[in-house]
Amino acid sequence: MGLRFYLCFLALFSTFFISTLGLGHLCLPEEHVALFIFGDSVFDAGNNNYINTITDYQANYEPYGENFFKYSTGRFSDGRIIPDFIAEFANLPFITPYLHPGYHRYTDGANFASAGAGALAETHQEMVIDLKSQLNNFKNLESLLSKELGDAEAKKLLFRAVYIINVGSNDYAVPFTRNSSIFQSYTPEEYVDMVISNLTFVIEEIYKKGGRKFGFPNLPPLGCLPLARALIPGNTGACKQELTALAILHNKALSEVLQKLENELNGFKYSITDTYTILSERINSPLKYGFKEGNIACCGIGPYKGINSCGGKRSVKEYELCENASEYLFFDTGHLSEKAYQQFAEQMWSGTLNVTGPYNLKELFECCVRVVTYFECCVIMLLFEWAHSFCNVIAMKFLSFVWTWHSNACTC
Repeated sequence: MGLRFYLCFLALFSTFFISTLGLGHLCLPEEHVALFIFGDSVFDAGNNNYINTITDYQANYEPYGENFFKYSTGRFSDGRIIPDFIAEFANLPFITPYLHPGYHRYTDGANFASAGAGALAETHQEMVIDLKSQLNNFKNLESLLSKELGDAEAKKLLFRAVYIINVGSNDYAVPFTRNSSIFQSYTPEEYVDMVISNLTFVIEEIYKKGGRKFGFPNLPPLGCLPLARALIPGNTGACKQELTALAILHNKALSEVLQKLENELNGFKYSITDTYTILSERINSPLKYGFKEGNIACCGIGPYKGINSCGGKRSVKEYELCENASEYLFFDTGHLSEKAYQQFAEQMWSGTLNVTGPYNLKELFECCVRVVTYFECCVIMLLFEWAHSFCNVIAMKFLSFVWTWHSNACTC
């Protein structure tokens, strides 16, 4: 009786002690968390500067970047973009574009985003880095990290990291800007399903490499961007409803698939920010959010300055530039000003549940990620054997509870 009690107590105490203090795993909120970025021009910090493409998909010339960096960096804004602010909030440096020349250890993360990219490879094909190609770049970087840090350290870095993805706008805009007949072959629902399926594949592949914490802005009302309004004959002021309808379908499907992944993938956590509502509110009530103009872009030409000519390096050379970009919601035909991007980033970082959920990015960065070591697995298995041999059913249930708690990839 005494020996059995002693062994039972030892087993239970040891399990609790190991789970609490952690032998080998890293689970303190203050530990270093990297940021990996995927997507399109909303997140691209300059990758397209280094690929063979046309100026439609580049922003490495004036007046882009001039209000903050004082020179053009490849960011589609007058200054910083959303990932820059997220990095700042997380006490990280600006995340380096993956294709930026030079030696990089990437322990703070990497930016794979490419302006013009879509979830579909056919979107601006061979002119940009589509989402699956960005995934391939991430896999190459994972191999590099393993060589430089060792497999164990690289795995810990990828487990702790946060992954943010912004994609879809180009997939839906291209059929309208290029007068494509794609919707003669697919219903809107079928087309959205193709986009979401490709995005889901990429998420699952990142998960296989260790990714557990993901952040997504949903799509804005695409038909209300200056470039979309400019497509409507007669300059009526209306939004292009067919395009906005696709964004609504996409957002519903994205929300559903993320809930599904959370149920199916152990430790998968996500944040989704209601970009659709955030932008709609600022378009409709710009003064409330500190803007004088919510419909017309700062840089461009034509109705709403919706013709993509900002900088005069594209097919249309003429453009007009406002005096103060911070007074404008939109900087160019399809991208926001730095001031607007900061507001969006703040909502992604610390927004409440009515805007960002089920977690915000701040909560994901503070999540405790546990990497269970081989030694711990051996110890836990031995404890199970001891409990099974010497203890009662209650002890077994307690061990099972502790093991489940210990094995969770993320505790927020």
